[in-house]
Amino acid sequence: MQVPYPPSSVPPTAPSTSQFVTRVQLNISCRNLRDKDVLSKSDPMAVVMSFKDGGWFEVGRTERLDNTLNPQFSTAIIIDYFFEELQKLKFFIYDIDSPSMSLKSADFLGEMECTLGQLVSSGTYTKPLVLKGTTQNQAGIITVVAEEVSGGNDEVHFQFRAEKLDKKDFLGKSDPYLEFARSKEDGSFVVVHRTEVIQNNLNPKWKPFQIPVQQLCNGDYDRTIRILCYDWDSDGSHDFIGAFTTNLREMCSAQPSREWPCINEKKQKKKRGYKNSGVIFLAKCEVVKVSSFLDFIQGGCQLNFTVGIDFTASNGEPTQSTSLHYINPYAPNEYQQALTAVGEIIQDYDSDKLFPSFGFGAKIPPTYQVSHQFPLNFNPSNPYCAGLAGLVQAYQTCIQSVQLYGPTNISPIINHVAHFAHQAAQTQTATNYFILLLLTDGVITDMDQTKEAVVAASSLPMSIIIVGVGSADFAMMEELDSDDQVLMAHGKAAQRDIVQFVPYRKFKNVSPAALAKEVLAEVPKQLTDYFRARNILPQQRPNVNVP
Repeated sequence: MQVPYPPSSVPPTAPSTSQFVTRVQLNISCRNLRDKDVLSKSDPMAVVMSFKDGGWFEVGRTERLDNTLNPQFSTAIIIDYFFEELQKLKFFIYDIDSPSMSLKSADFLGEMECTLGQLVSSGTYTKPLVLKGTTQNQAGIITVVAEEVSGGNDEVHFQFRAEKLDKKDFLGKSDPYLEFARSKEDGSFVVVHRTEVIQNNLNPKWKPFQIPVQQLCNGDYDRTIRILCYDWDSDGSHDFIGAFTTNLREMCSAQPSREWPCINEKKQKKKRGYKNSGVIFLAKCEVVKVSSFLDFIQGGCQLNFTVGIDFTASNGEPTQSTSLHYINPYAPNEYQQALTAVGEIIQDYDSDKLFPSFGFGAKIPPTYQVSHQFPLNFNPSNPYCAGLAGLVQAYQTCIQSVQLYGPTNISPIINHVAHFAHQAAQTQTATNYFILLLLTDGVITDMDQTKEAVVAASSLPMSIIIVGVGSADFAMMEELDSDDQVLMAHGKAAQRDIVQFVPYRKFKNVSPAALAKEVLAEVPKQLTDYFRARNILPQQRPNVNVP
């Protein structure tokens, strides 16, 4: 029987696609945390925030570790480092009790604020956590190890098994799991991965897993990797079985297999004739190249950008200055600002610069019947706007020609774009990916149909970006974003998270570039995850003939 403790490491936060940026990998550990659980110890998780454009934004989080006050998190946080910028960071530690990993019901254990410059200049940065109502050091200590990432997208696929492990449990055998740690330049080690636990078994075979080469050994095939075997205990006092050291180069050369004695040095010193505490076998080691977002873009994958705009009456009469659709000759409204901020980025990835653009929730000429999907240019056979300027102009013209009405139905536009994404998916090539930008001011009327449309679209080469304009309640949008749990519709689960929701008010007083960066942040991973799950490789980069 297998249990999910400790959780397997997940890939680090996807870094920027820029090839000119220095990337820094952060590994986090804590000591002597506050105990917030009555019948056991805390279950800590770390969340990292970065200060940008006047606000704090999450850049990544670690896994949760059960029942420990001295966590060594294996999930790394990767962040872009710019020497010319003051990059403020905050590290928040939470005791997570919810299965959804939500922070809303979590107990706060403390925080630490620093700059990325301090981390990279120190290498290993240790500070006391700050917790209101406690004095210095009472909330525990946090240590952040910062190392430069040397680049590359390779991933290692592993599988391990063991034989004749030591029996550690009084009433049973052992409940073994493996812990992987890479060496630092100062000789200490940082935990980078843990397997699942296999209960009551001295000859376990762990599940296959994969880990980025950067996370495992920072791209250095000769860097020492320490592999430790533990017997898991429910109270958190896991018993050490034994360990050995190796490196990725040695493991890659282990054909067809390789074995290492699992050594417990204390037991070795005390017991005459001691051989080992079991043998660990490497059943599989394969280095696989993982295609990056830029690999797909440079291979010719087009990002097809479609826009859907809310023209329901809740936006307010467009001729009134209080309306969200009011066209101010001196300053763009929120719809125009969101269109421009996102469009400026996307247009560089669409070769023809022709954007299908639609409205919904209005009465349209000439009959003034309500429509939930009409072209902004009122030309059903050619709904394309030429470039960003053409898109903004079509919006401005449209708002003067329609009557705002309702309801707020967004599933028709999602299904419309999904139709073209479905056609593209049949080619089984990485040539087209679709991005739908929805701008809306209110509560979704067709929520059930929208969830069904999103779940269906999750199997297609498509992402949905929703920007909430105005001050309405956007709880439904947060549900579609489904960061905390998988979106469901009629008992069917979404294959992946394809929705990113951002309320415009969060960025109202900062640079439009900050809005674009936030809403587009998940697109590279969504694109690569889609093609990778289907074993679709980037196309070969076209040769450019230079005269």
